[in-house]
Amino acid sequence: MAKQKSHLSYDAAMLFWRIVTQIFFREVRPRGAFNIPRTGPVIFVGAPHNNQFLDPLLLSLEVYKESHRHVQFLTAAKSMRRKAVGFFSRLMESIPVSRAADSASPGTGTLRLSPDDPCLVLGVGTRFTSELSPRMQILLPKSIGSLLAEVVQVISDTELRVKREFGGEKGTAKVRDKLAELDAEGKTGLEFKKLPFVDQQEMYRYVYECLQNNGSIGIFPEGGSHDRTDLLPLKAGVSVMALGAMANNPKLRVKIVPVGLSYFHAHRFRSRAVVEFGTALDVPDELVEMFKQGGDNKREAVQKFLNLVYDALKTVTVRAPDYDTLMMIQAARRLYKTPGQHMTLGQVVELNRRLLEGYTTFKDEPRIDKLRKDVLKYNRLLRDLGLRDHQVPRAKKASWKTLGLLTYRILLLLAWAILALPGSILNAPIFITASILSRKKAKEALAESTVKIAGRDVLATWKVLISLGVAPVLYGFYAFLATLLAIRADFPLKWKLMTPFIVAFTLPFMNYAALKFGEAGFDVLKSLNPLIIALVPGQQRSLNKLKEMRTQLSNEVADVINDFGPKLYTDFDGFRMLPSAAAPPSSGQPGLWRRKSNTGAVDAQGLGLTHPMTWIDERLFGWSRSARRGTSAWSGNDEVSRIGTPEDTDDEDAGDYDNVIGYLPTHDDGASGINSRSRTNSYANLQKLRLQFAAPPAVASPVESPTAELDGIHFRQGHRNRRPSLSNNVPVDVLATVDPEENFVTATDTLNDDMRRRNAKQHEE
Repeated sequence: MAKQKSHLSYDAAMLFWRIVTQIFFREVRPRGAFNIPRTGPVIFVGAPHNNQFLDPLLLSLEVYKESHRHVQFLTAAKSMRRKAVGFFSRLMESIPVSRAADSASPGTGTLRLSPDDPCLVLGVGTRFTSELSPRMQILLPKSIGSLLAEVVQVISDTELRVKREFGGEKGTAKVRDKLAELDAEGKTGLEFKKLPFVDQQEMYRYVYECLQNNGSIGIFPEGGSHDRTDLLPLKAGVSVMALGAMANNPKLRVKIVPVGLSYFHAHRFRSRAVVEFGTALDVPDELVEMFKQGGDNKREAVQKFLNLVYDALKTVTVRAPDYDTLMMIQAARRLYKTPGQHMTLGQVVELNRRLLEGYTTFKDEPRIDKLRKDVLKYNRLLRDLGLRDHQVPRAKKASWKTLGLLTYRILLLLAWAILALPGSILNAPIFITASILSRKKAKEALAESTVKIAGRDVLATWKVLISLGVAPVLYGFYAFLATLLAIRADFPLKWKLMTPFIVAFTLPFMNYAALKFGEAGFDVLKSLNPLIIALVPGQQRSLNKLKEMRTQLSNEVADVINDFGPKLYTDFDGFRMLPSAAAPPSSGQPGLWRRKSNTGAVDAQGLGLTHPMTWIDERLFGWSRSARRGTSAWSGNDEVSRIGTPEDTDDEDAGDYDNVIGYLPTHDDGASGINSRSRTNSYANLQKLRLQFAAPPAVASPVESPTAELDGIHFRQGHRNRRPSLSNNVPVDVLATVDPEENFVTATDTLNDDMRRRNAKQHEE
């Protein structure tokens, strides 16, 4: 019965947090969810840990939605002692983990290193014998990198020995330099903190028991959350859990699933996120045997498996050495995507990852360095003009239509503002309180941390927690005021009694409607910039220069990718920008609630759901590509306006609801009944550049699926025939004869021998 109750509490918590995250995030997209094992023991390893308590929430919610598995996360015991966090953590069956750093306390006196032995610590005014003991740790100040060392022997009150140097040879040099500075200032030595020894055996026993029962464990091996662009060094806990569980039970087969979390403005309200699940890893048996042997072999096994986990995380995370590099990569990705192409959030993350890998590999090449400088210069010009990249291709010369469209959008913006105003006023105390207090919490977290840059990783968490605390109080206050007004107005007794319940029930729905109206208004607001700039005298020259620069950069980015891509990826395909998404687009008829999206699929939310008045704009001005056959009151023809729609706000923030991607170019312009706009616009040379790297054979293969072209993007129609062989000429029917139970190595050797014989026979013929 207890187990049933526990499951009910977990399910209730998942339902509650699903509602909360759908309000806070504009869109959360899973990617690779088919990699989640449906049965057996699993450890979900997440990274990067950029959004404190929201990271495990999003991971748990996606796993629960896809497989209905309950993920038990390892959570800092310090966090679980907080009332709100602890309450929800216990509902979600989290496992408390005590951390020595959470119990750090200042030590008495100051310390120095022995001039002859870096592992010998000398104290000035210290009390080592009463404050420290073996297995405890000493933490040095943040100014020298918060270096740690474990105590192995306390010799006296002013002398002790540590296990290893503080931070190795480099760390020791840094400590000695700092001590020299302090000597010059007349100070006696470095201040320090003492960390207690924490026995984690109980926690590991709980994890082993959970895995033994085919449960799911979640862990962020970086330790605490941070706001860096790269991964922190991984802690060994995940290796000990996986290897230890299998060492205790040889029949147990633990799976490790790497999970990457990518946010688009993680700390902002109504941002977007992608949760990507990588291929599940098996725990190697040889490492389990090494772990059982203990000693140095155990440590080696733990480190080797940690390296495997790190390599797996690299496949699902976007890791940049610094923020500027990340911004440059995102700009290059936008330039590589031609105006007619639209990508899902998952595909945006994948392309960012590939471009970043290519940049880090070839960044010392002169051509890459020049391209980097040109892209950064282009970004600066964008900021100076107040434009976003996706708005540049569609910016047109000022005309009466531009003025008419600007006037209409301003009126539309006013309409959205009026509809959103009541909810904005009512919710203003929540937004203001959450913003002020979350920034205060970020400053506190930054002061306590040694790895955070600006403390942004805690902003979103505290915005959610504070809002959850303030909203019920505020809505209760509104219900009280409404009841008071009903009493003063001498309403009938029935209405006096019902007023607080009516207010409490209707306020959330009204505020959510205001949120959607305000969101639509912001989209329209961000679409005004190119229209205003086009109408400002003298700006047309700058705009034309920017468009020309973008075209040149787009060509150069495509050229660089086509030249360097094959050197990095052996299976590089020059005419395919990204692989197709896992799921095909849904079928159906467009309508009020489901509309035909920018690339022709019927996956997008309907106009009545996203922007209830956008259909007026589409039909009146024809600004959206989905209105291909719409009429324009201003132009009187079917030509589609090139001016961006309010929905296309920013590549980082613009979600596309189509699952099919691709730049799959046709090689016969007359093969398709639909003319591609991209062949006649300013990006024709970019398209031709890509086409030349994908020249097809003279005779089309009979197994190719027919394609249709729309907006320069080609989609498969009908059933995709199976290829008769793989790229290395291994017949598919040969692979089908392999026994699924056969050992992988044996099966591979057999196939290789068979292919060698086939190839030798072909050469003889």
